[in-house]
Amino acid sequence: MNLEDGGRIVKKDKSSNKPVILLNIDSLMPQPLEIAVQTDQTPALKFLMENGMYFSNMVNSFPTMSVTIDSSLLTGTYPDKHQIPGLHWFDTRNLQFINYGTGLRETFRIGWRRSIHNMLYQLNHEHLSSQVTNIYEELAKKQLHSASINSFVYRGNKTQKLKAPKILRTFTKFENGEWTAQVPSIFSLGTFSKIRKKGFPTQIAAGNCKYTAKELRYLIRKNKLPSFTFCIFQDMDARIHLKGPTDKKLIKKIDKEIQKILNMYPSWEKALEKNIWMIIGDNGHAATGTSYRKGLINLRKIFKQFKVAQIQRRPKNNDQIAFCVNQRMAYIYILDKEISIRKLIELLQRESRIDVIAWKDGEDVHVVSGMKSGMITYRNGGIYTDIYNQNWSINGQLDILDLTLTKNQFISYGDYPDALARLSGALHSHEGRFIVVNAKPGYEFEAQSTPFHLNGAAHGSLHRQESLVPLIIAGTNEKPLHRRFVDMKNYIINLIDSN
Repeated sequence: MNLEDGGRIVKKDKSSNKPVILLNIDSLMPQPLEIAVQTDQTPALKFLMENGMYFSNMVNSFPTMSVTIDSSLLTGTYPDKHQIPGLHWFDTRNLQFINYGTGLRETFRIGWRRSIHNMLYQLNHEHLSSQVTNIYEELAKKQLHSASINSFVYRGNKTQKLKAPKILRTFTKFENGEWTAQVPSIFSLGTFSKIRKKGFPTQIAAGNCKYTAKELRYLIRKNKLPSFTFCIFQDMDARIHLKGPTDKKLIKKIDKEIQKILNMYPSWEKALEKNIWMIIGDNGHAATGTSYRKGLINLRKIFKQFKVAQIQRRPKNNDQIAFCVNQRMAYIYILDKEISIRKLIELLQRESRIDVIAWKDGEDVHVVSGMKSGMITYRNGGIYTDIYNQNWSINGQLDILDLTLTKNQFISYGDYPDALARLSGALHSHEGRFIVVNAKPGYEFEAQSTPFHLNGAAHGSLHRQESLVPLIIAGTNEKPLHRRFVDMKNYIINLIDSN
């Protein structure tokens, strides 16, 4: 018998001495996946689903942006612990905007050099909290190897020299574009680090689905699969932003690459005997409208009476507020100590397209809405228990967060999965006085040079459309303790530990 961290006793699975391969398909959503499988458009995904377990409602992190989600998956924590607040946030300690690459115009404004440095180095070596460990680091302590392919969240225990290609060297802060990084045992990230020496990435900063699949096939062919391999297929996100959440073209394309991987074994059934396979999405998307005026919530117009900091420079002494937009959510920072947070809240509540407006006051989290009246206040610890065995103290209007409370003081979630923990996680992810705002489906926020996605789709919010993603597990009968990304780390390590 094996005792898990949560006190749950499980049987050892005889198949758990197999390598774990986790394939993260960016923007894979349950409905288009299920349609593609049911109509025989994706043979590999259908095989894994029918010969394994399928969960359509895995809860990711918040904000629903890849760097935050991947950090939660790998560390088993929300942003209050791993401290990656989003793709765009403001460092109040050093008074600078942190952007990992939200869009061409915004990246250009902030500065290519700074954004690239943030993504390639600071994300893993300065911003990702040293107080948490990820799967790679945990396995390294056990003298076990792991692989990261195409993930920008990669911190590991092995020291490795990385070098930017000539075209990017002037955009880095390192001499000759070379720096020392801490990476997993096996590390692949575009031209910066390749598993196959003669491999040629089709993208400078990372590889597309074909390149990622080739790197994984190389490990299988050379019998070099480590205990854990994490691969990301990023291609689909850009297309979904443009075409909308029901598009299936790239699901079929990625499935062909998974077919090639499975075809390396004598049979697909043999592939399940040799390895544990997991396919997971990272974020969903909410469809957006066609009207610029109706579809975009302009934060500068809402706060037109205030002096707003410009993202291309450090805030000036007379700047009062700052915006960091993550598509359908945003952080609003209060730089002027004389400004009452309540005054800003009142302005936000006049906007009916904002469904969640939240801020912290010590350990308390307050939430109001532009759609509903009243307020809900909650904090960690208390008499109410949710489906994840988390305890809370709650007062106020439960319907603001679509919560249901039963007679036995049990909390269930509706439109905002694991809302209490996820929202608190974002509010306690970094220092400063700030407000978190969430747009209702169909809308996204706009500030200075913010990318937007009219007639397509966007993500970032707390809503279930972006928060619930699929997970397929094949090659083992063990299940995660809960259907959340933050439970995947312990689940994977427990599978490997039971060797």
